[in-house]
Amino acid sequence: MRQHRSLMARIAAGPILGLMAVLLACSPQQGGSEAPASGRPSIVSLAPSVTEMLFAIGAGEQVVGRTSACDYPEEAAQVRVTGAFGRPSLEMLASIHPDLAIDVDLADEKMGERIESLGIRRESLSCKTPEEIPAALRRLGKLAGRERRADSLATAIEEGLERYRRMARKKHTRPGVYLEIWDDPYWTGGKGSYTSALIECAGGRNIGDVVDKEYFEISQEWVIRQDPEVIACMYMARETSAASDLMKRPGWQHLRAVKSGRVYDGFDNSLFLRPGPRVLEGVAGMHRLLYPEGDGGR
Repeated sequence: MRQHRSLMARIAAGPILGLMAVLLACSPQQGGSEAPASGRPSIVSLAPSVTEMLFAIGAGEQVVGRTSACDYPEEAAQVRVTGAFGRPSLEMLASIHPDLAIDVDLADEKMGERIESLGIRRESLSCKTPEEIPAALRRLGKLAGRERRADSLATAIEEGLERYRRMARKKHTRPGVYLEIWDDPYWTGGKGSYTSALIECAGGRNIGDVVDKEYFEISQEWVIRQDPEVIACMYMARETSAASDLMKRPGWQHLRAVKSGRVYDGFDNSLFLRPGPRVLEGVAGMHRLLYPEGDGGR
């Protein structure tokens, strides 16, 4: 049996179309290991989402520490690791002593207090839904001294999300989606989760919304009762494809998604599970799964 890692760590640090030109123009900068020469604040990122946003707004040179889960963009690999996601090394933080340590709102508050006890200013960003990402980018822009770049990116994302919302409002029916985050045990997103909001923005209906929890464990029988029209697997199988394994589960051959061949895998799941500047790529990818004949977001 594969080792089951913390669900929240997987969601925030997932490994898993193109952004509009204004986003592509925001090329990442080199990450730093020393205090930035620009005079702007040095920053330790305590979450993969934060790292992505910092590089996207042009603040890569200010990042002097990151988590071991921060795998995007490639330039982030040049930044020293200051601990695992959710478990930063206080000794390393004390040694680096950045101007700012920035996390996300699912962070351990007690750990946050310990960071502050080192005399390091800590800030937390809220980005639980796609709609919150522009505000998080603008706030990060102010903290990092990169307001113009952050505002341009935030505006582009707002406009892109609104286009998908308009398309979604035109749909008379929305296909039910089962997004399987993990299969040992089975986990999915419920009402109020980031994945649910992304599915809704793309024009779908998250079958997990019948449960008032962000993320929860389920049974095979529960999925059969919900009978989704689309299934997306957010992990990789060990030997065969996750989709082919899923379709062999007892009773699942009768699901609408299986009978119509709408079971998908092989994603860069960070596009679907990690809030950040690539949100439009995630929404676009989900939209294509739901409406393969579709309009491409235009």
